[in-house]
Amino acid sequence: MYFQGVERLKSMNETVDPDSVAKATPASPEAAPDVGLAPAPKRYRLGKIALAVALAAALIALGLRLENIGPSTLESSRPASPSGPPPQTVRAAPATLGDMPITIDALGTVTPLATVTVKTQISGKLMQVGFQEGQLVKEGDFLAQIDDRPFQATLAQAQGQLAKDTALYQQAQADLARYQTLVKQDSIAHQQVEDQVFLVAQDKAAMASDQAQIDATKLNIAYARIVSPITGRVGLRLVDAGNYVQPTDAAGLVVITQLDPISVIFSTPEDNWQRITRRVNSGAKLPVTAFDRSNVKELATGVLTTFDNQVDTSTGTFKLRATFPNSDSALFPSQFVNVRLLVDTMTGAVLVPNAAIQIGSPGSFVYLVNDDNTVSVRKVVTGPTDASRTVVSSGLAVGDKVVVDGADRLREGAKVRLAPPRNDAGAGPAGADGSWPAAGSPGAGDAATLGKHRHRKDGEAAGGAAPEAAGPAAAAPASPSPSPSATP
Repeated sequence: MYFQGVERLKSMNETVDPDSVAKATPASPEAAPDVGLAPAPKRYRLGKIALAVALAAALIALGLRLENIGPSTLESSRPASPSGPPPQTVRAAPATLGDMPITIDALGTVTPLATVTVKTQISGKLMQVGFQEGQLVKEGDFLAQIDDRPFQATLAQAQGQLAKDTALYQQAQADLARYQTLVKQDSIAHQQVEDQVFLVAQDKAAMASDQAQIDATKLNIAYARIVSPITGRVGLRLVDAGNYVQPTDAAGLVVITQLDPISVIFSTPEDNWQRITRRVNSGAKLPVTAFDRSNVKELATGVLTTFDNQVDTSTGTFKLRATFPNSDSALFPSQFVNVRLLVDTMTGAVLVPNAAIQIGSPGSFVYLVNDDNTVSVRKVVTGPTDASRTVVSSGLAVGDKVVVDGADRLREGAKVRLAPPRNDAGAGPAGADGSWPAAGSPGAGDAATLGKHRHRKDGEAAGGAAPEAAGPAAAAPASPSPSPSATP
């Protein structure tokens, strides 16, 4: 409009003829009053210019006014769009009735029930090694042989001494019998008989000492043959055959570790003490599951066997031991594992997906989908939770539909449009009850997809309301609507 006014001004200037203006002015000075002003032709020229400027300013102002009020006038002539924002597309899931396991997650370390460092109990040359590194051995299997020839010689010497002392004992006993007969006949003195009694006792003690020496030597001979004290896996060999070994060696010969069964030691906060001890004292066998470092793969399942007798004051935790059968060697000593202890199971609980629970200033709440496709804020009291579900202690009933996706822009009384539940194939409900799959599970899909569909639908609705609004004004992006608060 501004440019149209300028063009009109130019056309008006071109239609004015300067010669005709000059002819129209008075020829004589008497026509103009003598008031001390400029000559008449010059005065008319200035008036013409002033009129043209005023005309141009009026046209410019008119153009600006038409430019400002034109779109509003056009908009007022269009059909009125429906009041309020369009319904928001959301996904909902019903509250279901089920069981919720009450578990305790902790970090644990695989600890063998028995670890033995095999050492020699006698000094001598290591003659033979009877195991392979990493071999599985049973209790009593041969491991190593130490030179026992010195002990065999000592054994023979002790046995000879025993034979000698046995003969002396028998001789002294025979003499004692004769002396006792003679003393009755008053043929010998009583002192001689008493001395013979003591001599018999000495020979008997010498025989006992010889027998003890024999037993000690036989024990050393037995120690020379080293066998496995437990059933387990043999570690790396720490000494080779030909070395002189003795009991003071710190490293020993080899380390044997029991692998089946095996245990896991883990810690839990002292707040769980009452709950665990109450279940254990009632005779319940609490199952324990061990997972790998990433807490994804299940390694083994066992039972809780015992717990420590005091709380660690530095951490506020106490230790527990769980025992696992380990025939497949899934658990390895000193391995780091994630532990899940099943303490109890809550039966007949109202369950909703974790995504349905919202946190705001009043606490925990959900968006409840009403029969008229509106949502209302419902305050709930939550209980135990797991990776995908949460127990609702109060505030919901079985069958109530709650929003699980698209709740970021909802508010009390907002209109919604329910999207069908999706599964892996993209058709039909995600589960038997039509519940929304948990985040990270197969079929959960991309959360951004729903937002893209919602924005596209909103754009189509806005475009359909005013299809004729083309041009620069229609091409400008619409300002985003203010985001509603997540709290009720």
